[in-house]
Amino acid sequence: MKQVLLLLLCNIFLYATPTLKPIDSIEINGTVKDMVLRGNQLVVATDMGHIEIKDIDNNNSSIQNISIPNVKDFMGDEIPARVMSTDRIDNRYLLLSDSGKGGYSNLYIYDKNLTQILSAKDKKALIKARFIDKEHILLGYLSNEVALLDLKSKKEIYRVQLSESKFSDFALNIDKTQAVFSCESGILTVVDVKTGKVLKELQGVNLDNVYRVDFKNGIVSGAGQDRRGSIYNVRTGKGSYIAGDFLIYSTALSPSASKVAFAMDEQNNISIYNTSTKSKIALLKGQKSTLNVIIFQDENKIFSASEDSTILVWDLKLK
Repeated sequence: MKQVLLLLLCNIFLYATPTLKPIDSIEINGTVKDMVLRGNQLVVATDMGHIEIKDIDNNNSSIQNISIPNVKDFMGDEIPARVMSTDRIDNRYLLLSDSGKGGYSNLYIYDKNLTQILSAKDKKALIKARFIDKEHILLGYLSNEVALLDLKSKKEIYRVQLSESKFSDFALNIDKTQAVFSCESGILTVVDVKTGKVLKELQGVNLDNVYRVDFKNGIVSGAGQDRRGSIYNVRTGKGSYIAGDFLIYSTALSPSASKVAFAMDEQNNISIYNTSTKSKIALLKGQKSTLNVIIFQDENKIFSASEDSTILVWDLKLK
């Protein structure tokens, strides 16, 4: 009987999900609102009117901070502009921020000097922006419209309404030819970046708002308000989900899409799963507040940011 019990305990220990602690942390001046990893540079957008650029190959040391002008609040007082979205291509940086006027956005490009591309006068209620190349930016409107902006002319090549639901997030595939958009309806829309044409609608898994999406290697993951972490195959349109214990605020796929991360519980832990089998690989514990962004650098190293000033670094190889 003792041998059977010992064997059972050994099996439980053997197959238990490893719980990992962060291997490092990066302190930011402000609350992290967005974050991208481009080569060795981690570009972090904050609510304090600037982006911070960190060198992940050199102990996460600071490379540069880029600030934008303050805006006025409803009382007329000057405050730092909240940078909602950022990106980098070559040595050019993108900063999308609040304008402080009517819910409209400011868009800046930094390339040795700061240039304002859009202001409140353009009346664009934008939530997210990403470079497609040095001269084109994909835009996500609050009204769930997708647009492609030409930086030289400062005009949109197209603007397409995807649905009547409020926009939540978008993610580009690796070669930036397609993007997946999420909204309050739970339907995920795959669009052709060059033309804005809707290629496919992914639906039937999420029944409510999808806060965040990722798009890697033909796979899309969605972080759902309905406590469902969705996984879709874009080619077939078929999807399934992993059930969470709380609202799922963030998700990310590894470069091969063999692993998926979801913020699955009220404690802000990050759960890592095998995308195909949906078996749990690891539980990452240490996040202090609601997750904003999760990024896989490779198949094992992960960066995560919450509604605070600390970015955590994880290594799945240590499990």
